[in-house]
Amino acid sequence: MLDLPTLVLFVSASVVLTLAPGPDIIFLITQGVTKGRRAGFATAMGLASGCLVHTLGAALGVSVVFRTSALAFQTLKIAGVVYLLYLAWKTIRAPQTDAAIAPSHEPTEDEGRALYFRGVLMNLLNPKVALFFLAFLPQFASPERGAVWMQMVLLGIIFTAQVVVIFGSIGLFAGHVSMWLRRGPLGKAGRYMKWAVAAVYVSLALRLARA
Repeated sequence: MLDLPTLVLFVSASVVLTLAPGPDIIFLITQGVTKGRRAGFATAMGLASGCLVHTLGAALGVSVVFRTSALAFQTLKIAGVVYLLYLAWKTIRAPQTDAAIAPSHEPTEDEGRALYFRGVLMNLLNPKVALFFLAFLPQFASPERGAVWMQMVLLGIIFTAQVVVIFGSIGLFAGHVSMWLRRGPLGKAGRYMKWAVAAVYVSLALRLARA
């Protein structure tokens, strides 16, 4: 369905766009550094899963709603801002032991599941991501190669696959950094880390609000 030159160009562009600094990477690194490798990886998989949802939305035309309806766009954006502010409030209210840099234990299965869904929500509640998929995927689809929506689904799956690799690696690396922080002098600075994490959430909320 996709010729080799188109596939190579798409993958190359996808990798560059995925590595570009943005809210998702900041959020991912924050989770990995503060909660460990498993948390970083779970968050990465959640963010990647959100890409699949956006792919289906773009293929089925749902994303067009957010492009043409200012109300729908603003509603989703406000939901994203509220969610990020909620995460900031929850971080500040967390017990001191939960807020320390790199906890001595890896997240439990339930905690990992919660982090996964947090990653999914982080991705889905950003309307700019939905518009990105709607604008990006069709550029590599052509009616001459068959059904456009099927091509967009395939392209979205390929995009998500490279997100899994890149974000998964970043999440694990951030977790390794957290282990170093715990062993180093910063390991005793956990009481201040929750304020830094909350500040990250607030800055992401402000960035989304200004979008």
